[in-house]
Amino acid sequence: MATFDLLKPAPGLRVLVTGGAAGIGLTIAKAFDEADARVYVCDIDPAAVAAVTEAHPSIGAGVADVANRESVDRLVDAAAEALGGLDVVVNNAGISGPTGAIEDLEPDDWDRTVSTNLNSQFYVLRRAVPILKRSPAAGIVAMSSVAGRLGYPFRTPYASTKWAIAGLVKSLAMELGRDGVRVNAVLPGPVAGPRMDRVIAARAQALGLGFDEMKAEYLTKISLGRMVTESDIAATTLFLCSPAARNITGQAISVDGNVEHL
Repeated sequence: MATFDLLKPAPGLRVLVTGGAAGIGLTIAKAFDEADARVYVCDIDPAAVAAVTEAHPSIGAGVADVANRESVDRLVDAAAEALGGLDVVVNNAGISGPTGAIEDLEPDDWDRTVSTNLNSQFYVLRRAVPILKRSPAAGIVAMSSVAGRLGYPFRTPYASTKWAIAGLVKSLAMELGRDGVRVNAVLPGPVAGPRMDRVIAARAQALGLGFDEMKAEYLTKISLGRMVTESDIAATTLFLCSPAARNITGQAISVDGNVEHL
């Protein structure tokens, strides 16, 4: 094998991507598919799942609510059956959560953010890890955020879950290392696109600013002065699941142009 072939995931790698029918998750799923991996995605939106199976027949897909334990149990069983096992889990599913001062947040919104962003990762891994332990190329990639290494005022539910994911990864890397399972987190910065536009608009409203003013403020906090793309996140995820990353575990890797503060 040529040295730089190690940068590619092994052909036939069996990959589950949660929240994989749109946005970053779909970009990751397509990248693995193009790298000759076998991919299964889930999403809570049946229409998005149907669109994936129509546009990408080689990608398996199913409807699942990752915040629901029973739904996740069915998901992992379905993915393992469709793929003949699992080598990689990309825990990507998540929501932005509410924007506002802590005293103004609704407890139900807090609970929904924690359930979707954090509990879901536990639900997936409690069922997937026993399967991953049987793989010679096992890896877990958890999607955190730059908000998982920095404070994020008025976005405390989201930031709290993303910090917790970094702790989950650090702990599981130690727990699963002897089984050969590598565990890492990817911490995207602001990702250009409609979802980030909604976040900017909500924060602008909370702070009494205009959208353009708020967006410009975001960019001044990034050393490279630009947002990242979904493809940037997918490329890092593929690298972490390649032989070249065989000694990388327990890491929280920022892909953010160096966000200096939020």
